[in-house]
Amino acid sequence: VQLVESGGGLVQSGGSLRLSCAASEFTFEDYAVGWFRQAPGKEREGVSCIIIGDGATAYADSVKGRFTISSDVAKNTVYLEMSSLNPEDTADYYCGAGNPYYCSGDARMWIMQHLERWGQGTPVTVSS
Repeated sequence: VQLVESGGGLVQSGGSLRLSCAASEFTFEDYAVGWFRQAPGKEREGVSCIIIGDGATAYADSVKGRFTISSDVAKNTVYLEMSSLNPEDTADYYCGAGNPYYCSGDARMWIMQHLERWGQGTPVTVSS
């Protein structure tokens, strides 16, 4: 299983970014795929995930209404559209794949120890 993130970068507060997660070497439709993040000095936080098979999604309260997750099964890719970014969103963002059981509610279970695979991460920096 391989997951490769892209799309991170530097953006001003209030701006937008789109992260992409390209998956390979596993049956995409059997999994949930999504994002967790880790900011300097903070614990990892589940951000958002999507159950590929039925499209159900979960979002952390801190990003609800600002971030949108989607998937393109034909491309084995998951996207995270991030808007109204603020400095508190600054973190390394990691794409992970795992059991759909952990993709629910406020995405608090979508963290590394519950996932089967994750990528190398992509940095997002939001300047004030």
